[in-house]
Amino acid sequence: MTSPSFQSAAQAFLSDRRQFVLGAGSLTLLPWFGQCVQGALKTNASFASDPFTSGVSSGDPSPDGFVLWTRLAPDPINGGGMPDDAFQVTWELAEDEGFRKIVQSGKTLATPQLGHSVHIEVAGLPADRWFYYRFQCGDAVSPTGRARTTPAFNVMADKLRFAFASCQHFEHGYFTAYEHMAQEDLDLVLHLGDYIYEYGENKKAVRQHTGSEIKSLTDYRNRYALYRSDEHLRAAHAKCPWLVVWDDHEFDNNCAADISEEDDVNPADFLLRRANAYQAYYESMPLRKRSMPKGPHMQLYRRIPYGQLANFEMLDTRQYRTDQPNGDGLKPMNEAALDPKNTLLGEKQEHWLMRDLIASQSNWNVLGQQVMMAPADRLEGDKQAYSMDQWPGYTASRDRLLAFMQDRKVPNPVVLTGDIHNNWVNDLKANFSDEKAAIMGTEFVCTSISSGGNGSLQKSDAYADRIKRENPYVKFYNAQRGYVSCTVTPTEWRSDYQVVEFVDKPGAPKVTRASYVVESGKPGAQLA
Repeated sequence: MTSPSFQSAAQAFLSDRRQFVLGAGSLTLLPWFGQCVQGALKTNASFASDPFTSGVSSGDPSPDGFVLWTRLAPDPINGGGMPDDAFQVTWELAEDEGFRKIVQSGKTLATPQLGHSVHIEVAGLPADRWFYYRFQCGDAVSPTGRARTTPAFNVMADKLRFAFASCQHFEHGYFTAYEHMAQEDLDLVLHLGDYIYEYGENKKAVRQHTGSEIKSLTDYRNRYALYRSDEHLRAAHAKCPWLVVWDDHEFDNNCAADISEEDDVNPADFLLRRANAYQAYYESMPLRKRSMPKGPHMQLYRRIPYGQLANFEMLDTRQYRTDQPNGDGLKPMNEAALDPKNTLLGEKQEHWLMRDLIASQSNWNVLGQQVMMAPADRLEGDKQAYSMDQWPGYTASRDRLLAFMQDRKVPNPVVLTGDIHNNWVNDLKANFSDEKAAIMGTEFVCTSISSGGNGSLQKSDAYADRIKRENPYVKFYNAQRGYVSCTVTPTEWRSDYQVVEFVDKPGAPKVTRASYVVESGKPGAQLA
C-alpha cells in the first residue's frame, strides 16, 4: 500500500472546499443548538410511523452525568425519512421506570446537519446511581433506556460488572449474543470496533446489506440504521451506558491513517470518504460534543474513570497509525516490522496515554483498543507468520508502551481487544522474545458477535494446541462467537467467555466456555 503523505493528502482534500461541503457537509460550520438551522423549526410534529427506529443509547458516563442519544428516522435505511427541518425533541430523566420522579428534563433540536441525531450531555446528578430516560418528538415517544453515573473519583467501588464485544457483521449472522448480554446485570458495555461493515450486498448472506460498498454520508447513515434495526442490539444499548471506539470497518477495511489498502485510491477522495464515515459514526453513537469530527479528523481517544476501581483508556489504533509493514498480511518478524518509526497510536496519543497512566489513581488500568497486542505466530516450527495489521507489525511501539507501564509501576494493567474474531487470553511482557521476561499484564481478547459466521469448537481445540505450543504466553483460544463479561473488584478481575453455538439462525443458547481471573497485584491470568 502506497500513498502520498498525510499532509499532502490533507492539502489535496482541502483544496476543493466546494466538493467537501457538498460531499460531506462542513462539520466545522455545523450550528450549535439554539442557533439558526436550515429549514423550518418543527415544535409539534406528527409522525405517520415511529421515528425512534434506532432506539436509544447512553454513553461516556461520569460521576455526575452521561450522554443520552437517539435519532429521528421513520424510514431509517432510506435516508432517514425526515425533511430538511429542525425538530424540537424533549428528553426526560427519572429515578423510576414509570417516570413519576423526574429529576431532569429539557428540550433540544434534532437538525438535518447531524442526521436528526440527538446528543444530550446530562450533568449535576448524584454519583453511582441508576436513572431512566426517554425522548419525545411531537406525538412520538421513544423506548425507555437505563443509564448510570459512575462512582465519585475518590471512591473505591465494591464491584463493576461490564461486557465487551466487537465485530458484528450483519450479513454473517444474527446478533444473538446481544440478546444474552441484555439479560445480564451490567454497569457498562465496551464496544471495541467494527460496529458496522462497509461492504456491499452479498445475496448469499444470512442477512443482507443494501446496495454497494458504502462511501457517501447517506450510505454510512443507512448502514448504521440497518444494524440498529436488530432488536437485540437496540436492547443492549438501552440496558446501560456504552463506551465505544472504532476499528477499520466503520470506514474502510485495513485503513491506516490516510492510506487505503488499495493502491489506486486518490488520497483526497479517501479523506472525503473518511469525513463521511466519521460524521455518521458520531451521529450514531452516544458521544460527547468534544468528539464531534472536524472534516476527516475526529478525536476518539479518551479516559473514563470508574472511581478508584478502574480507569478505562479508550484508544484509537486506526486514525494515527503508520502504514502496515511488509504489505500487510501474515509475515515474519523482519526489519520492517521492527522499525522503531512504526506507530499504532501516533506520538500525540501515545504521550497522552502515558501521562494519563502515571496520573491514574485506579486499582485496575484498562486499555480498550482494537487489535491484538500479544504476538501470535500462526505457523508451526521454524517458519513464522505474524499479523502486520496488529501490534506485532508495530513491535517497537508496543514494547515501548508495555515497558513504560512496567517501569512506572502502573497498577494492574489489563488490555481489552477486539478485531480478531476469536477469543484469546494472553500474558503480556515488555519483551516477548525473552522467555524469562516477567509477566507485567494481561490481555483479554473477545471474539466477534457474528463476523465470520458460525464458529467452531472443534477447530478451537486443534488450533489452540498449536498456537499455545508456538506462543507460550497464550493461555486460551476459542473460535466461537459471543462476548466477554467481566466482574471487577478491588482484589480480583474475572473474565467469563460467553459463546453462542451458532449465528446463522436465531435462538442459540449461551454457554460460558471458560473463565479466567487475575488477582490484584499479581500479573497474569489463571483459569478460574
